[in-house]
Amino acid sequence: MSEKDFKKIKLLGKGSVGDVYLVNKIGTDELYAMKVIDKSKIVTSKKLERIRTEKDILSKIEHPFIVSMHYDWADNNSICFVLDYCAGGEFFKILQKMPDKRLPEDHVRFYCAEILLALEYLHMKGYIHRDLKPENILLHGTGHVMLADFDLAKHATEPTVVEIVENMFSKRIKYVTTNMKLHCKPNIHTNSFVGTMDYLAPEVFSENMYSGAVDWWSFGILIYEMLYGISPFHGKNGDDIKHNIITGKLNFPSTILVSKEGKKLIKLLLKTNPKHRLGSEHGATDIKEHPFFHEKINWGLLRNMVPPIIPIIPNIDY
Repeated sequence: MSEKDFKKIKLLGKGSVGDVYLVNKIGTDELYAMKVIDKSKIVTSKKLERIRTEKDILSKIEHPFIVSMHYDWADNNSICFVLDYCAGGEFFKILQKMPDKRLPEDHVRFYCAEILLALEYLHMKGYIHRDLKPENILLHGTGHVMLADFDLAKHATEPTVVEIVENMFSKRIKYVTTNMKLHCKPNIHTNSFVGTMDYLAPEVFSENMYSGAVDWWSFGILIYEMLYGISPFHGKNGDDIKHNIITGKLNFPSTILVSKEGKKLIKLLLKTNPKHRLGSEHGATDIKEHPFFHEKINWGLLRNMVPPIIPIIPNIDY
């Protein structure tokens, strides 16, 4: 495969090292998103390493709520990834168009359930995302969400071991209905300072090692933003935001109605001590069993459910 096998239809987005185009595979009615990375703009080893990381992840994962890579190649000038085309665009833009930039709680539950399954799969594969935010979530033409952008992801040096554990939950989690659960955590510890400020876990600011629990912190931020339309630790500048994150003081606007279960889940995900954070002990299973999701989401049938928002897709002439 090469660029000659695809017809560029329009520009979807621009990045620091390349652009993303909507393309048609010539001779078919198949549409894809083609990420074209300009080799001349890869000026540091760090950028090259991130591109390699993204390619490595995309070539090894296959999940309905994660963007898939169908083809890839490199020539003298560029590196190309041909990915799923998500006609609804960035989930961030969907939120920006909503009244008060937020969604009804039932909608939030649905989308966060899909994102949770995507993160669970990534962790099972031994990766942590490290940059979970609405801009890195895409809305597929079917209305389901797909996790994207893995250039900041980190891979475990050792394979992730998925175990069935009996009686694994502590007494503080009283809503567990069975004592047989999957235990899945990527064996990762790193101290790299990467990510987007509003979504960084407090342990990232320290010089100590941190684990996959940073994804559960970002997941908590995401839920809060979807429900309230603002970031929980927003501030006037970076130092202000950092201070708010480290102190971890949460405020829930009284003018917006959110269930007790929703608020409790956010509080458990935004524990400043990662050892006390929901998901840090046994992974996504801990979160799935929380009352916010429990008995309200059929995890096995999510892919077959009708999403709350179905994007309107204009006819494309190619």
